[in-house]
Amino acid sequence: MTGQDISEVRDRLIVALDVPDVARARALVTQLGDAVTFYKLGLEIVYAGGLELARELVGEGKKVFLDLKLHDIGTTVERATAQVAGIGATFLTVHAYPQTMAAAVAGKAGSGLKILGVTVMTSYDNADLAAAGYHAGVKDTVERRALQARDAGVEGLILSAAEAASVRALVGPRMLLVTPGIRPAGGNADDQKRIFTPADAIRAGADHLVIGRPVTAAADPRQAAEAIVAEIAGAV
Repeated sequence: MTGQDISEVRDRLIVALDVPDVARARALVTQLGDAVTFYKLGLEIVYAGGLELARELVGEGKKVFLDLKLHDIGTTVERATAQVAGIGATFLTVHAYPQTMAAAVAGKAGSGLKILGVTVMTSYDNADLAAAGYHAGVKDTVERRALQARDAGVEGLILSAAEAASVRALVGPRMLLVTPGIRPAGGNADDQKRIFTPADAIRAGADHLVIGRPVTAAADPRQAAEAIVAEIAGAV
């Protein structure tokens, strides 16, 4: 495998910095070194000063995924998306509602930011959707939102690897499929209900895997990340 090939494989692993403070996040980034090239910053770390960390990571040549799951009136989403684009982030999540996605697409115009529509959270199952008043199950809801995302012009989707193959058939090869809920074989499922191993997710059609605790809570985070990269490389 060439240097370019391994770099592309590393980019397929997105490590979630789901930690309570920026100091801990910086320590993890230092510990992981060049083993990881792509980081996700979610609401917990963003509210603890993570936007400045995002700027730092971009300045260091890392890719940043801001997992903010925007969902508001169109003007607010559009303006917030423009602010994220100015940081230099690679990915931003919004909830996959047509008006929300359209506003985000407008807000990132002229930038390199890619919008990812969140279909159904991987911590939800059919019973959770029914309890929230949705008549369709996970599979049908994900597929409907995937088609709406394609039509809105967003670049990718957040979905479980369990839906990746069917969604890929619907939306075609160009849309990015980003899958959380990934756990190495034998790992703890934690609060996820629809999980896959890294290799299985890649084979199902995922482009990027979002992995947090199996790396960040490992005894040796760098070694854990390298093992996942090796598993991805064996599956592509």
